Amino acid sequence: MADMKACADIFNRWVDATVWMPRIHAPEDVERHYRETLFANGTVIIAESQGEIAGFLALAEERFVSALYLDPSHRGAGIGAALLSEAKRRAKGELKLWTFAENARAQRFYQRQGFVPIRRTSGDNEEGLPDILYLWRPLASKEAILGTGGSDV
Repeated sequence: MADMKACADIFNRWVDATVWMPRIHAPEDVERHYRETLFANGTVIIAESQGEIAGFLALAEERFVSALYLDPSHRGAGIGAALLSEAKRRAKGELKLWTFAENARAQRFYQRQGFVPIRRTSGDNEEGLPDILYLWRPLASKEAILGTGGSDV
């Protein structure tokens, strides 16, 4: 239960520190969602550093990353890459995730980890923000995912 609260706190701090991200759920609602959904129905991989939770990754159905957040003091230390590596190992095939179009830092990170964009939306999500669906496959290239010749997404 302490892990769930620490993960919800990491997410809530990210929302509060991200200018373009609307706060659509009260912090206590995020905690409830994590307890009743994220931790209850999925797999949550937690990274610790010096006895504290440094970040977490949530998998839904073992092939979809529904959350990847790091405590700001632990960014740039390879923790996000380690969490994604573990998710890839567990996925046994492809792995998908969404990120917001405004989040250029996350996009660069995911692309460095071998993910390619396969779909964009204009904001038909709960937050009302444009987002991008990314796909990772072992040893996949953009051409292999999109077909010969590819197309810009």
